[in-house]
Amino acid sequence: MKNSQLYKGSLNTIIMKLLEENGKMYGYEITQKIKGIIQGELTITEGALYPALHKLEAEGLLDVEIEKVDNRLRKYYKLTEKGTKETVNRLSELEDFIRNMQSLVSPKPNLEF
Repeated sequence: MKNSQLYKGSLNTIIMKLLEENGKMYGYEITQKIKGIIQGELTITEGALYPALHKLEAEGLLDVEIEKVDNRLRKYYKLTEKGTKETVNRLSELEDFIRNMQSLVSPKPNLEF
């Protein structure tokens, strides 16, 4: 699926889910993980990723740790306690949305007579 517009509304939830599963990650690592999971069907650009990470940090959902790796500073992002709780809520909302969309695009036949 090449239409990344459909993913934009879910990017924050996708990021939070990855951080829930992996602990802490840096930006490039997040983009590569998404690319691998979706088998190259979606490319998350820096222009989309970093504003999303900064927004989640500003909302108190992410913490940032800076580490020196190969003589360079690297920012790692991880969920805060609040972020962990919010991830559960957002995943539930996303599952409900997906279920509703499936009902809309593939409605079950109405068996009422």
